[in-house]
Amino acid sequence: MKAFPMFIRTTGRRVVIVGGGEQAAQKARLILKTDAKIVLVADILDEELRSLVDDGRAQHLEELKASVFQDAAMIFIGTGCPGFDAAAHGLARTSGCPVNVVDQPDLCDMTTPAIVDRDPIVVAIGSEGTAPVLTRDIKTRLEAMLPQNLGGLAALAGRLRPSVARHVPREKRRAFWAWVFKGGARDIWARGSEREATRVIKGAIADRGVPEQTTEGHISLVGAGPGARDLLTLRAVERLQEADVIFYDRLVDPEVLELARRDAERVFVGKQVGANAWPQDRISSLIVAEARKGRKVVRLKSGDPGIFGRATEELDAARAAGVSADIVPGITAAAAAGAALGQSLTERGKTDTFVIATGTGCAENPWPDCTRFARPGTTTALYMSTRQSDHIIAKLTEQGFPLPVRSTSALTSPSPLNV
Repeated sequence: MKAFPMFIRTTGRRVVIVGGGEQAAQKARLILKTDAKIVLVADILDEELRSLVDDGRAQHLEELKASVFQDAAMIFIGTGCPGFDAAAHGLARTSGCPVNVVDQPDLCDMTTPAIVDRDPIVVAIGSEGTAPVLTRDIKTRLEAMLPQNLGGLAALAGRLRPSVARHVPREKRRAFWAWVFKGGARDIWARGSEREATRVIKGAIADRGVPEQTTEGHISLVGAGPGARDLLTLRAVERLQEADVIFYDRLVDPEVLELARRDAERVFVGKQVGANAWPQDRISSLIVAEARKGRKVVRLKSGDPGIFGRATEELDAARAAGVSADIVPGITAAAAAGAALGQSLTERGKTDTFVIATGTGCAENPWPDCTRFARPGTTTALYMSTRQSDHIIAKLTEQGFPLPVRSTSALTSPSPLNV
């Protein structure tokens, strides 16, 4: 079967779905993304479909007849009974509307693609029914590539088009829209600063074209999570794919860097305990210097940047230099450790407090009191504490916790305290 992709207008039109169970519900979920009038044809509806009718989102007809299909935009048939579906297909074909019969490709005039929805931007991926797993994989990759708020930028552009036509000379409009969708305005929007981006775009319209200074650097402190690249957030992947230069830590998995743009510059700034080849002030100065060149800078840190990640120093350096910066959180080590152990970090009725602390201090406080909140009912996660394990064991023993040692880096007590 050869297919030609197209979009069908649904405003004010009916979409008929024959069936009252899960197959029909799957199609209803898809059509709910549109503004079509949904008509459900079945003698009995399951709870999900019944709720759509009760909420006024769909109309319910119990009797199937040819007139139901007249003037419909499209028809879906999925009752779970192949014989009944084939009979309903024959009745539906008399209307001349395109028909899709679930799991019967020979009876389908159309197939439903995998959709990446950034309303009003919609990307449809189809394989003519040959490879649905592949289409879902492509959808997942596109979901990671396209900013979640991209549709909002397209909608804003639609509202501003009349203003652009009035104020921006025709010969400048192509450059203007390129700047909105591929340049500085989009960069500001993509990092979540929609209000700022709107102000900048409206200012450019008032000035009759693209601002002269459109290249502004930006720093993103991005959490690489506990290691596995599929544990990164979509926003983290977006930043990596937009970055001009990436400063990454020693604990960042190489596979995470594979998600970055191929031509992005990569700079290793991993710090070793007792070594100062990359002291913090040097790293802060470097990322600020690169951003001041108008580059998009990613400071890639393992775990979460805001948890013992020296994020405050880098944010302060950026603000002092007048460079915009943001934090993209990552899955922190404690959460990953709990997941790896198959246990929750809190438990109703037993553990109602969760504490994150570090056993490694600074020159002014080399022995932080990391066990001061350790008590029954509290889960304590100790970061960067292996070298201080003997000291921590002694402190906890003083506090009355029996601590059988599992390893040099993991200590556990029978009480609700976990270290």
